[in-house]
Amino acid sequence: MKAALAIEDGTFVEGFGFGSEGIAEGELVFNTSMTGYVEALTDPSYAGQILMMTYPLIGNYGVCRDDFESEGVKVEGFVVRELCKKPSNWRSQLSVDELLKEYGVPGIESIDTRMLTKKTRIYGAMKAVLAVGDYDRDELLKKAVEQPSITELDLVGRVCVKEPVRMEAKGKYEVVLVDCGIKLSIARQMIKRGINVTLVPYNYPAREILEIDPDGVFISNGPGDPARVKQTIETIRKLAGKLPMAGICLGHQLIGLAMGAKTFKLKFGHRGANQPVKDFETGRVFISSQNHGFAVDDKTLPPDMEVTQINLNDHTVEGLRHKDYPLICVQYHPEASPGPHDTYFFFDSFVEMLAEY
Repeated sequence: MKAALAIEDGTFVEGFGFGSEGIAEGELVFNTSMTGYVEALTDPSYAGQILMMTYPLIGNYGVCRDDFESEGVKVEGFVVRELCKKPSNWRSQLSVDELLKEYGVPGIESIDTRMLTKKTRIYGAMKAVLAVGDYDRDELLKKAVEQPSITELDLVGRVCVKEPVRMEAKGKYEVVLVDCGIKLSIARQMIKRGINVTLVPYNYPAREILEIDPDGVFISNGPGDPARVKQTIETIRKLAGKLPMAGICLGHQLIGLAMGAKTFKLKFGHRGANQPVKDFETGRVFISSQNHGFAVDDKTLPPDMEVTQINLNDHTVEGLRHKDYPLICVQYHPEASPGPHDTYFFFDSFVEMLAEY
């Protein structure tokens, strides 16, 4: 099938289509991981975005549903240099092409992803349209320009649970996990540590969370601009100091906003499994997995919030801790999936908070 990718700056490239026929709109972003395309495709944090992989050969080990980070594909579209048509892996259940067809997501291959990545690094993430099948060049370029920016979209409600969901671990601690677009690996890490998890929607009121009588609250990752997730920000503000709290990725940004800081949009974001993070307490440097396009502005942090970790590439905030409340959060993904396991200890730190409170 013929396919094309149109970008708001006028760039127009043609290639071969795979996955589902149709048109997808979204912010074009790149991921530098060499593996983990299944986890990336099913990560709810990519809602509203067209994902491009910088590693040139994608799909060689196929798709295993056990690696899903949600119930299905969440990216709007998929861009690769070369798609493997015949995957080889004993765990593989289907190909990337078949996976995208199943969830109605278009993909494009045989285009210069290196050029597009360099363009994104120079000019920043841009709006794009991906078309598989029949298309009109001028119409696609017009759509790319006229679609709303990701800062204008409310994406969290699309990818979170609608009603509370119980995940029983037969453990001693009860934690409410506020779902803003959770990666399932976060819940899996908690269950491994004997934490009973109750998933609730992002807009679940603080009063009803307290009625569950949890030992702690955890704020998940998710897509889009954190400043738009006002209900969760208000919930965090009301619960802070009342019980132990932690957050990851979008959850980190929402905690920063709730405590009085501001967030800003990164030029092209951090998406990959090799981001260096320095921990101030130990002096150690960890390699982390990341997927985010916004960051907490350290210059706006209130005096009672302390920066615990920074990104060594651009010195953005990677970790925060409240000086008086049992509250910690990190920008990266300690649950990895895929990526290094250097920072699994974040979940152990949360368990210690639950035990001490």
